Amino acid sequence: MKKVTPSPPESPSDPLDSVSLSDITEPAVSARLRNPRQSDPVSHIFTIVPDVDTATLLCHACETLASLNVLITDLACDLQSSKRNVALSIQQLAVVGELLVNRALDNIDPQQ
Repeated sequence: MKKVTPSPPESPSDPLDSVSLSDITEPAVSARLRNPRQSDPVSHIFTIVPDVDTATLLCHACETLASLNVLITDLACDLQSSKRNVALSIQQLAVVGELLVNRALDNIDPQQ
């Protein structure tokens, strides 16, 4: 018995071509570079509660960096040559960031 597989629909041309996207984002980026104190509208999508203590923030930063380390390491395993080296460089920066955050946590609350 032969299984009938429908052909995928033809994809329309890319609705966000690079020229139009650049025309949209360039003014916002330029304004931000001219005036760094101007708020970035994109950054308001995710916010952090103002009253969170430093140790909690550092713990979450450490966990985020550890997750980034795992993601980049998995990605590097699928890459070859110079792209693999770039991914491993990013992974190494994530590890260094994680070590720095852990040291900051130790400085805040030394384990005796």
